[in-house]
Amino acid sequence: MFFTRLPFWRIKRVDSECFKHVVDYRPVAGLLTGGTAAVVFWCTSGQFPPMAAALMAVGARLLLTGALHKDGLADFCDGFGGGTTRERTLSIMKDSHIGTYGVLGLIFHTGLLVGLIFSLPPACAPAILFTADIYAKACSSFIILQLPYARTAEQAKSGVVYSVWTLRAACVHFGRCLAALAPGVVWLYCISAPFPYWAFLFPPVVELLLTGWMRRRLQGYTGDCCGALFLWCELSFYGAVVMFYT
Repeated sequence: MFFTRLPFWRIKRVDSECFKHVVDYRPVAGLLTGGTAAVVFWCTSGQFPPMAAALMAVGARLLLTGALHKDGLADFCDGFGGGTTRERTLSIMKDSHIGTYGVLGLIFHTGLLVGLIFSLPPACAPAILFTADIYAKACSSFIILQLPYARTAEQAKSGVVYSVWTLRAACVHFGRCLAALAPGVVWLYCISAPFPYWAFLFPPVVELLLTGWMRRRLQGYTGDCCGALFLWCELSFYGAVVMFYT
């Protein structure tokens, strides 16, 4: 319900309290969003040029998620690009209007994302698309363990503040991440071409660098930070893989 536009709400109505725990299941949602991108690329790559297939895969995920993470990326770029203080940055990020930094951030990210997917070997691309989505969601979900929420529930856009994990909950989540990631790793292992498993080191490094920046600027995080963090972690994974294949 939270991470996609699919009408799961027709199947079951849940209490608003449940949405405080959505980050716990972010990697599981990656099975659906990453799987959709992988299937669309696999179905279109044989009929269209690789660039068109990459655009269709990215577009399919945008439709499925309602551009949820892209919206976060735009607000993140506007806030961190235009704000100089914590209060000003938070104010800009909450503004529904997009600014220059947001537009440039979306153009840069989308162009680089499509270009990197286009550069992947077509035979390996579906497995990489599937794995990258899940892994980046898993890495970025740990932001709630590292930083406090920067706003109150009343100030939050969605009106929800994610629940803070205990040590036990963090360990359970780590196991959940491994379980969600397992199908992607198995798929990568089964492809005929060699795969650079060291690429898995890049998203955690990006996650640590960006959360450090958020700590200095905001002393915390927002929902927009979560969306932007996922997209940058994913992009770093693609960049590392493309460096290997080129």
